[in-house]
Amino acid sequence: MNTALALPNAAAAKLAAQAQGPVLAPGEPGFEAEITPFNLATTHRPALVLGAANAADVAAGVRFAAAHGLAAGVQATGHGAHAPIENALLVSTRRMNTVLIDPAARTATIAAGVTWRDVITAAAPYGLAPLNGSSSGVGAIGYTLGGGLPVMGRTFGFAADHVRSLQVVTADGAIRTVDAGHEPSLFWALRGGKGSFGIVTSLVCGLVPVSRLYGGGLFYPGTAALQVLRAYRPWAAALPDSVSTTLALLRLPPLPEVPEPLRGQFVVNLRVAAVTDAAEGERLLAPMRAAAPLISDAVADMPYTAVDAINRDPEHPSPVYERATLLRALTPDAEDTVLALAGPQAHTPVAAVALIQLGGALSRPPAVPNAVGGRDARFAVVAVGVLAPGIAPLVPAAVEAVIGGLAPYSTGGTLVNFYGIPGDAADRARPWPAETYTRLRQVKAAYDPADMFRFGHAIPPAANVLVPNGR
Repeated sequence: MNTALALPNAAAAKLAAQAQGPVLAPGEPGFEAEITPFNLATTHRPALVLGAANAADVAAGVRFAAAHGLAAGVQATGHGAHAPIENALLVSTRRMNTVLIDPAARTATIAAGVTWRDVITAAAPYGLAPLNGSSSGVGAIGYTLGGGLPVMGRTFGFAADHVRSLQVVTADGAIRTVDAGHEPSLFWALRGGKGSFGIVTSLVCGLVPVSRLYGGGLFYPGTAALQVLRAYRPWAAALPDSVSTTLALLRLPPLPEVPEPLRGQFVVNLRVAAVTDAAEGERLLAPMRAAAPLISDAVADMPYTAVDAINRDPEHPSPVYERATLLRALTPDAEDTVLALAGPQAHTPVAAVALIQLGGALSRPPAVPNAVGGRDARFAVVAVGVLAPGIAPLVPAAVEAVIGGLAPYSTGGTLVNFYGIPGDAADRARPWPAETYTRLRQVKAAYDPADMFRFGHAIPPAANVLVPNGR
């Protein structure tokens, strides 16, 4: 059982005097609201919370944590909260919510608490779009540090591939601006290495000239899962890079927010995001429209601002358990395994199994090298279960069974943003190739040798690493 660490009131008061944002101790009004993540399966129990208003607040918080022997964690929305932040300083960045668009340079400068919805809304008047994922409610910074798998990923690559520079507070409390020419090893590690190296307070990322998509979802009855999968595999393999797809097996809850006739049903959902006009989109999608009878067809030309309609991710906090693996290819045997473990005949509490198509620009190296892994895979498989009353004890094993069953077809890797609960040392290394992970540990040792930033998908520092001048 965790024993909460109590800091002297005078210590908290000292930090409060240095910060513009609030400093909250356990039991104080607003503390629970500040620490509660979107993923309600995780309960944070920090010693103190700093509601940072700016980068100077973050730096003051990191220096405070170091002076009091505390680790430090960070949270914006908490969508990726799979491990608790305990007996530490939790830096909440939700107040840092500015977005600046440079339409001439096609860039966005994004503060630490910004969600993708904020960026989408700010960029749209200029005919530009960011490389966000399936839900615009996710924090842009944490998503990007984990690589970021965009809705338009096959067309443009990982979100981290488009980062121009970052501002980060490192374990020494310094505010650093890093890019390809300034502290390049840290710049490399932050783009794909997640949050092990500091607290990123802002970043500059490239935008793409997209204002409309041919996108949305086809829904088939769950009983047609086999024929849909058999049609999907060759169809997806022949698609141009302008089309990104996901095929999901969904056990939808009988809740009012799920529209009829999908409510309470097991369905197969093909999700499409095509950077093309409607005529070309119709031509490309025709084989899958004919693959099996449809319950619903909601694929059409859409403004990019409606991008959430493609995946229809949950908008309200809930407790979830998720894991993922990467496939070398989607083979008939792999399809059969998915159907056996999560198909119409499976008795499972797993709510969703999504086969996310990779390849295209996701398989190509970026212009400026980074630490993003998974470029050798052709599909990511993500299994998610809701830890709802009555089934919660069954969900983790069921999710693990899906991922474990696909091991014979896996690259052995995963994507860090879909990693789930951190495992042992070997398991923590899975999102990256071995040489990348070794280098990440060396950068960690150079910038955070005492492992201040140790929560979530943290990378341990390598032993016996000398810190070079300029790092």
